[in-house]
Amino acid sequence: MHSKKETLVKYYVGIDVGSASVRAALVDGFGTVVAHADQPIQVWEPQPDHYEQSSADIWAACCSVTKKVVCGVDASQIRGVGFDATCSLVVVDKQFQPLAVNCEGQNHRNVIMWMDHRAVSQVERINATQHRVLRYVGGVMSVEMQPPKLLWIKENLQESCWEKAGYFFDLPDFLSWKATGVTARSLCTVVCKWTYTSDGGWDDSFWKIIGLEDLVKDKYEKIGNRVLSPGESVGKGLTPEAAKDLGLPEGIAVAASLIDAHAGGLGVIGADVKGHNLPCENQPITSRLAMICGTSSCHMGVSETPIFVPGVWGPYFSAMVPGLWLNEGGQSATGKLIDHVVRGHVSFSELQSKAAASAHSIYTYLNSHLDLIKKSLPVGFLTVDLHVWPDFHGNRSPLTDLTLKGMVVGLTLSQGLDELALIYLATIQAIALGTRHILETMQAAGHHINTLFLCGGLSKNPLFVQMHADITGKPVVLSKEVESVLVGAAILGGCASGDFASIQVCS
Repeated sequence: MHSKKETLVKYYVGIDVGSASVRAALVDGFGTVVAHADQPIQVWEPQPDHYEQSSADIWAACCSVTKKVVCGVDASQIRGVGFDATCSLVVVDKQFQPLAVNCEGQNHRNVIMWMDHRAVSQVERINATQHRVLRYVGGVMSVEMQPPKLLWIKENLQESCWEKAGYFFDLPDFLSWKATGVTARSLCTVVCKWTYTSDGGWDDSFWKIIGLEDLVKDKYEKIGNRVLSPGESVGKGLTPEAAKDLGLPEGIAVAASLIDAHAGGLGVIGADVKGHNLPCENQPITSRLAMICGTSSCHMGVSETPIFVPGVWGPYFSAMVPGLWLNEGGQSATGKLIDHVVRGHVSFSELQSKAAASAHSIYTYLNSHLDLIKKSLPVGFLTVDLHVWPDFHGNRSPLTDLTLKGMVVGLTLSQGLDELALIYLATIQAIALGTRHILETMQAAGHHINTLFLCGGLSKNPLFVQMHADITGKPVVLSKEVESVLVGAAILGGCASGDFASIQVCS
């Protein structure tokens, strides 16, 4: 972000709601994070494949981390706020009070998380319609999108939730509403997760054919009949109540939001890489793939014209970079899968003890242990006889099969730390092979990608990065600013403030 108006330093707040925590950053006009903070948020798993959160818990965490990063800063220097979040579904009644998305009637649990897979039969019926809007989600809608979740609520919580519901928000839009009191939605959320199209808007026939004609009758008030571009200023800025909650000045600009992966993509895909002899140097931004690697992974590629990729979401117009079409591949469980495999191993307690004794994280310790046992060949060859199929939570892209399960081939009776390190390595390699499958599918459809740009928690793991470079055969660029998602959110705030003419200028 490079502003021509250099007087006092100007700051922008980026707030990122991930799957397990909320983070905030204070970012200056040059895109440098000068302060950041994080706080965990609660996840409920009342039964298998059901994942719920509380919008009140999330907002409280947003307020807590924001107050920390702006502490001691002259309020007049803070110019704008941008939010990003997971694409989870928030349900509130007509008075904006939380409504239970569960049979237990626990109203505080009013968020169905993005990774919730309760709506399997609903998404199967939606896909069976072969409606034309499905063409813009790779041909097959994901159970992680919002229409199947809405249909599940109607069919399972008709009286307790569906009939009482006043608004259904994507979580990023809930946050901008909470900050401004304005129910406008972001083009990013409604295009990517709700079947809105940037040229035609909502398609009445789709909602009617899947059994959600109620939404058409109320003129889409419950899911959004005013849509703003990401970075566009929302309402009159922070309300007095929200300003007090967040510890920010009343009335400062609040931006239309982004989904968290898209904020990460925005934060890295335009990076200046001159002088590094990379294949994307002097090439258009369409030669780059942004990978946001956290609990799950998203693979974001842009194009000047729409490219339809089987099994890959999109093309979405202006959903991340204004004026460009976006395709979004993804893996439903990556960081979560690695944690699941490592923590479920019989030698995990031994790993914890040894990592603690060496004052390292468990993953730094595992990486070092692999270096010790690799002998003469590169570390990747250690798993020549051990293979993982990584779809423990189904396959998002490009197979689009949520019924797929995980698999490990090549196990022995050994249960020591060596074996734990090997299955950890094989899991990372399997994730990287999944990325290669997505990349090859996108290339076959017409993308011309030659460089990977990684951000997110897993990008801090050198083994994860190296395996992606080795297995895809592409150079990997890591952001100098590790908090790329937060920078992306702050870019939105900078755009909304009017200090920058557009997202492109800002980034």
